[in-house]
Amino acid sequence: MNGMSRQIVLDTETTGLEPSQGHRIIEIGCVELIDRRPTGNDFHQYLQPDREIDAGAVEVHGITNEFLRDKPRFEDVVQDFMDYIQGAELIIHNAPFDVGFIDAELKRLGGWKALESYCTVTDTLVMARNKHPGQRNSLDALCGRYDIDNSQRQKHGALLDAEILAEVYLAMTGGQSTLFQEEQGVEQGRAEGQAIRRLPSDRAALAVVRASAEEEAAHERFLQDLGADPLWPTDG
Repeated sequence: MNGMSRQIVLDTETTGLEPSQGHRIIEIGCVELIDRRPTGNDFHQYLQPDREIDAGAVEVHGITNEFLRDKPRFEDVVQDFMDYIQGAELIIHNAPFDVGFIDAELKRLGGWKALESYCTVTDTLVMARNKHPGQRNSLDALCGRYDIDNSQRQKHGALLDAEILAEVYLAMTGGQSTLFQEEQGVEQGRAEGQAIRRLPSDRAALAVVRASAEEEAAHERFLQDLGADPLWPTDG
């Protein structure tokens, strides 16, 4: 990528809470950032889990077995998904949850290594707890803290949550305004923090232009016309 930074903001929805109990991924949503800017090259896929979704999970994300009946299985999209995330830095909120489910899916298929063999993972929940100790650090709480609009988040959805998390991540790391601004150079500089520009030590000295006697006299007359003691005396 010619030295460019590639990050994938990722979220999943699942049939339940524990992959060890046979729960499966039913939605993957990813947002690609290159040098902290969205590219539009997102990855979004619903998946047929071949098992019932827990009622509590449906309450959270609203995805039903009927909706997923004609969707592909993880094995059908795994190659495209792994090619997409290969070599990237994954940005995930509460990463052990999503990584645990992805690793379980990869193990179930066989022939694949653990996720972190293909990419690195950054957990924004850990970042938020370090940055805001003792405070609520859910995605909704962080949206409120960083003034990010999540009004469309009536239900959890992997792609929508990934889009919101991308804004939260950029805000936490110094510039969520980079997400949708048109002025890439200016906004990227704000987001990443430009180095202080120092003038060379051998530069020419600046010329100092002093007031003439006539100008000083005119200034003195102006102060006298004010009719009060000036805050900027001319004798100091």
